[in-house]
Amino acid sequence: MTDPKEVDLRAAINAISDVVQNRPRALRVFDQIYMKAGDMVLQSELVARWADKKRLAFIGDGDAISVCVGYLQNRKILDYGPSKITVFDFDERICGAVKRFAEKEELTQLDAKLYNCLDAFPESACFDYFYTNPPWGASNEGESVKVFAQRGMEAVGYSGEGMIVIADDNELSWPKRVLARIQRFSIDSGFFVQKMMPQIHQYHLDDAPNLRSCNLVIKALPETRAPGLSAAITEAVRLENFYGRSSTPRVRYVREKKRLDYGKAHDDEYELEMLEAEK
Repeated sequence: MTDPKEVDLRAAINAISDVVQNRPRALRVFDQIYMKAGDMVLQSELVARWADKKRLAFIGDGDAISVCVGYLQNRKILDYGPSKITVFDFDERICGAVKRFAEKEELTQLDAKLYNCLDAFPESACFDYFYTNPPWGASNEGESVKVFAQRGMEAVGYSGEGMIVIADDNELSWPKRVLARIQRFSIDSGFFVQKMMPQIHQYHLDDAPNLRSCNLVIKALPETRAPGLSAAITEAVRLENFYGRSSTPRVRYVREKKRLDYGKAHDDEYELEMLEAEK
């Protein structure tokens, strides 16, 4: 990882606000919980520095950190960043938002592909690094995190690095259990924990406003070999409570309803109350 540079904070915050404006609303039913803007700035700089000149796969990206990284690099706010960024997400709204923003801002290194992590991964061993901020697994002891991490490992061909963003809280027991299971899963998969950055992100989460997450950076051991071809995940034990309690996956894709007014308020969000003279 290269040394951090002094970043123009105002320019960075304004750039992140452009990305947030473009981002679709979170679907809480699928554990989409968005990181707060200040932490997005810091996280984007960190990811850009960590993955400098690397091919980076995002296994899901509701936060739009992928877009932030590419945009900060393109605007010359950062002079480092990945050479290629591809987002794999089952939400067509997210993929569409990434692609439209990339086209508008000429982010040639950024792309998005519709993909459900329960299906076989389509581009195994095509990337150097992976990043994922998955459903945190509070109701399934981290099985959902393991699924997203596995797809990331397949993306890098079990030979690169990954950054896994998961819950990290001193007051709750389940984040500790999940963190331990993910570290064990990483080791069993031929990776070791290279670095952990504890409790550095906050989220727009009404029922747990103080819950934070950490960055868990893992790296493949030199002798690690891929266990075989990527395959669909169908085992019931891995699917139970995937998006929360009593929430087994039944949706393959979240489809986007096409509109002409992206980035603007929907007609069904408001009504107009006229001045007396206009009634």
